[in-house]
Amino acid sequence: MHERERHRLILNAVQSRAVATVGELVALTASSEATVRRDIAALDSAGRLRRVRGGAEALEPSGPGTLLGRSFRANETLHIEKKRAIARAASALCADGEPIIINGGTTTFQMVHALGDRRLQVFTNSFPIAEHLLHHSRNGVMIQGGTIYREQSIILSPFENDVSRHFYARKMFMSSQGIGPQGLMEADPLLIQAELKLIDQADELIVLADSSKFSGRSSFILCPLERVTTVITDPGITAENRQMLADAGVGLIVVGEAEASAA
Repeated sequence: MHERERHRLILNAVQSRAVATVGELVALTASSEATVRRDIAALDSAGRLRRVRGGAEALEPSGPGTLLGRSFRANETLHIEKKRAIARAASALCADGEPIIINGGTTTFQMVHALGDRRLQVFTNSFPIAEHLLHHSRNGVMIQGGTIYREQSIILSPFENDVSRHFYARKMFMSSQGIGPQGLMEADPLLIQAELKLIDQADELIVLADSSKFSGRSSFILCPLERVTTVITDPGITAENRQMLADAGVGLIVVGEAEASAA
């Protein structure tokens, strides 16, 4: 990751909470602790944040519209071919006429290309997903009301009893910051709060995650693995992680595995 992108992520992080720790910034930027400490020192010297023991804090209190995590734009092209293959496999699980939830994310966004000729009832908190489906499909589209988070291109509601409580879905499709023995992980507590409400409205939880997500970690656990119905990933998943999912009773779809074996 380039220095400019690391600095942007670090500044975004310190605006999202009282203090962003070095450990959280290491996980967020996928960089070494030494690199993160150098970045904090540089940004402190430039007067863009305040270096504190174990991390960094914002110079000014944060305002609304900021989340901890990479932007939609920064993530969109990472592992793009894997994301497209995973999204096609996820879309194949949808039956015309059924209600589904598609959570915001760059992997779930790729589902829209395969859903163009389908007839589904789609609930989403993602602007890009809603816009594409409205312009390029005949699917019914419902969006969540709330606060707009520009960097992640999603809408999150601060209210407990919002419209999501009145939408039932057979399946919910979502991505994740990381997957480990503790469960699905996310980068920000506001995301956790919003996603838990959506998860409660779906019978099946289907996670779209390229194999790099199994090495991703965060401070916040969204839900245990046992809540997940199926994980769709690529052939880079390790035998250890396959066993972890099997032990938790999670179904596994590995896209392209048959082709890779035949080759």
